[in-house]
Amino acid sequence: MKTDVIINRDALYALRELPSESVNCCVTSPPYYGLRDYGLDAQIGQEDTPEQYIDRLVEVFRELRRVLKDDGTFWLNIADTYCGTGMKAGCKQKDLIGIPWLLAFALRSDGWYLRSDIIWLKENPMPESCRDRPSRCYEHIFLLTKSKKYYYDAAAIAEPIAPGTAARYRQGRGAGHKYAEEVPGQGKVQGINKTRSGGYYDDALMPTTRNKRDVWLINTVPYKGGHFAAYPPKLAETCILAGCPAGGVVL
Repeated sequence: MKTDVIINRDALYALRELPSESVNCCVTSPPYYGLRDYGLDAQIGQEDTPEQYIDRLVEVFRELRRVLKDDGTFWLNIADTYCGTGMKAGCKQKDLIGIPWLLAFALRSDGWYLRSDIIWLKENPMPESCRDRPSRCYEHIFLLTKSKKYYYDAAAIAEPIAPGTAARYRQGRGAGHKYAEEVPGQGKVQGINKTRSGGYYDDALMPTTRNKRDVWLINTVPYKGGHFAAYPPKLAETCILAGCPAGGVVL
């Protein structure tokens, strides 16, 4: 399969032309329900009801599951919608519809493993004119897989420990426990153990990173192209580093 290719087609039909188990990682953000009209016939996001929207996405992502390798990862960015005037959403006007979780549960029922709900937090969200609720500043990123065991490189996206955590390690972990950042004659010690080394009892040796948590603070960035809803490269980069091996194929 050719790589470094832009495929400008209906997503479902384009996926049907890709070979099975040919992709290691997929990062995508489909048009959100009822929020933006791209002026295309039969476009995703302008269905009459949320149920029709969910059904279409489930169909598209079912084809993606065929294309994805057994150990592949699927990162799905999605946001919610409020029920507006004229919407046939089956809920009251001004209700939050719950699109992300309706979609997540539908995908799980269709065979996907729902592994994580990541909150994409933005300090510079789009302004809202509402005065009767808090303004929105986050979206969901669901990590889904087609198998119980899959490729995931936690070290590639590990984050530094907080300064306060480092300070607590250096203060020791109770009577008789001493943190040794450097053992005489051996240099810096890494890892966690309970060995005696050079007269130091190393009961809590300070790590330098921690497993990345499921709230990601990534601000939006300006984009001069013709896409009005481009997400920041850092967001896609984080998903790819964790979910795709070196030399793998990203869709």
